Amino acid sequence: MSELLIVEDLTVTFPTTRGPVDVVKGVSFTVGRDDTVGIVGESGSGKSMTSLAIMGLLPRGARTSGSIRLDGAELLGAADRDLRRLRGDRMSMIFQDPLSSLNPYYPVGLQIEEVYRAHRGRSRRAAREVAIAALEQVGLPDAGRRADHYPHQFSGGQRQRIMIAMALVCSPALLIADEPTTALDVTVQAQILRLLADLRRQSGTGMIFITHDLAVISSIATRVLVMRRGEQVEYGTAEQVFAEPRHDYTRMLLESIPRIDDPTNDGVSA
Repeated sequence: MSELLIVEDLTVTFPTTRGPVDVVKGVSFTVGRDDTVGIVGESGSGKSMTSLAIMGLLPRGARTSGSIRLDGAELLGAADRDLRRLRGDRMSMIFQDPLSSLNPYYPVGLQIEEVYRAHRGRSRRAAREVAIAALEQVGLPDAGRRADHYPHQFSGGQRQRIMIAMALVCSPALLIADEPTTALDVTVQAQILRLLADLRRQSGTGMIFITHDLAVISSIATRVLVMRRGEQVEYGTAEQVFAEPRHDYTRMLLESIPRIDDPTNDGVSA
């Protein structure tokens, strides 16, 4: 497996009134082609900041050190114009809340078309055909007609499918999914996970899947990175991490997953 993304000793620091604070501390991992790395940890563990550093989307004032290489090219310190060319093309991101990520004033098909035209320079008619094909690929019914609908006219699961279509329309080498199923019910969540896994296998895209839920990670990841308070506490293959966790925090996360064969689990929550 050739390594698509190599992150080495990544540190993200924010200035505060009490001095600089490291929100990501020396994180290192790799993503291979046709590989899914799951990044898991509780809120505030640094998962999303790690992904935003990779995409070059950190808030103003943040400082970074270490190295992030995509296909051998260094991203840390790259010019904004170079990162803009990469985002949506060589690397894409699916955000947690599609309703706030999609523009409410434009039809969803047009929003996908704009991403495609920005990176491929095709005509509007050609981009329209590609956008409809992308919506069909993610399983949106009646894609040709519904491409002219607005974000509020879709369900939460459908909006997430639209975001996936937008992220994949230019066939990126790297896809980052930042808790894309958190706000969805369990049935729709399972559908989205299957869709992402199928699309990754079809395209050979490397993926980073970010979540607080180890049960979700177990169904999709080939490698797992566990983070706590900005630090990397465990990293290995999914089989290693789930079968023989080395860190107490990982064991605690695993023990928090309800088991159907647990006699103390009566299916009733307080």
